[in-house]
Amino acid sequence: MSMSDSPEPAADVIDADRLQAELDETRPPHAGPVSQIAAALTALAVGVAGAIGSYALGLGRLTQPGPGLWPFVISVVIVVLSAVLVVTGRKLEDTERFSKASLLTAVGLVTLVLLAVLLPLIGFEIPSLLLVFVWLRWLGRESWRSSIVISIATVAAFYVLFVLLLQIPLPRLI
Repeated sequence: MSMSDSPEPAADVIDADRLQAELDETRPPHAGPVSQIAAALTALAVGVAGAIGSYALGLGRLTQPGPGLWPFVISVVIVVLSAVLVVTGRKLEDTERFSKASLLTAVGLVTLVLLAVLLPLIGFEIPSLLLVFVWLRWLGRESWRSSIVISIATVAAFYVLFVLLLQIPLPRLI
């Protein structure tokens, strides 16, 4: 019996269909075209703001890039992709209604903003430790022990890598 005569592809198709059916059962309901367009417009606004901010940093030249060149390029990509989504968004069905899971995303975003605010004030150690801990414990539902151990190990590894080895001047307490 050769590989092409094997009955396994039919079993793989059945398993894939069963898995897709299970995923469809657990998927939140579709939010509709208005939500799709709103999400695309939000991303478009973020891209435009990023392009303006990075342009203000200075683009430089390709041979001597300024600090804003790569953020500008990424922002332009975000703007272009968002514009495509604005045009095609009404036909797509991949947005989900807001649910409790959406709140977890909002918590993740808020913790990142807090990290950005606290970093220059008190250094990276405490905000980073709290960020990793919150993400592991409440967003990832890890145990208290593993959340504490992994948080400390992660911040220690970042300290060794960025401060000691790469000598990057991060705001820090230690």
